[in-house]
Amino acid sequence: MSMKPTNKLILTGIFICAFGFISYAQESDTADAIVKDRPDATEASSTVGKGVLQFETGGLYESFEENNIKSEAYTYNTMLVRYGILDNLEFRLGWNFVEGVTKVNGNKLDNVASGLSPLLLGVKLDIAEEKDGMPEIALIGHVFPLFSASTDFRPETTGVDFRFSLSHTLSEKSSLGYNIGAQWGDDSPEAAAIYTLAYGYSITDKIGFYAELYGDLPEDSSANHYWDAGFTYLPCNDLQFDIYAGTSITDGQDLLLGMGLSY
Repeated sequence: MSMKPTNKLILTGIFICAFGFISYAQESDTADAIVKDRPDATEASSTVGKGVLQFETGGLYESFEENNIKSEAYTYNTMLVRYGILDNLEFRLGWNFVEGVTKVNGNKLDNVASGLSPLLLGVKLDIAEEKDGMPEIALIGHVFPLFSASTDFRPETTGVDFRFSLSHTLSEKSSLGYNIGAQWGDDSPEAAAIYTLAYGYSITDKIGFYAELYGDLPEDSSANHYWDAGFTYLPCNDLQFDIYAGTSITDGQDLLLGMGLSY
């Protein structure tokens, strides 16, 4: 697989920024470590806290090949900005820059699609704390306005999704998180149920591991199921780096590779 020089430059820049942050990060006075919604598909079950501004970004590569036609997608900036309006309510703003490439029998076609995906606008609300065996619970909702997308990635209908995010503490080193909800979008009027299930384990105070199953079940189409796994590194309480890989259990994705940071 080959990339254009501009693609290599962008990914190299992500790595340089990541290692630069590690070099200069200082230990935070914050009592608790950062609460982030990446890198897995499972959203965290708690908000960032009143007055806290948090950035989560990264890059990823996806591929799928069928009948000698290979589709590749490079997402260079999976930016999510989270701001705590209240102790239990956060505002969410996200925007991705994507480049899509198609190859037939290994030959790249000229119709490269690139631009911004629809803007993500949403909120997360804390509903309940973990207590007496009951999970911590949050409600998350997003809308994806049509006007915000580039021509190559502009759908015909406005997308909407919501989900309940829940989590259990299993031990001092492990936890279980899961989401359940629904989404409307992808140029289809049908609703699709969505689910995620993620297991997290702290290898050390700074290094963590996770494994996850997730997918969607459209009303009138075949279900899509995926898995991924990865590692996180926490140099200080306000900064985390991640790297992960995955693929689909059903048809739809041959390879997923990604890395990023939360600050």
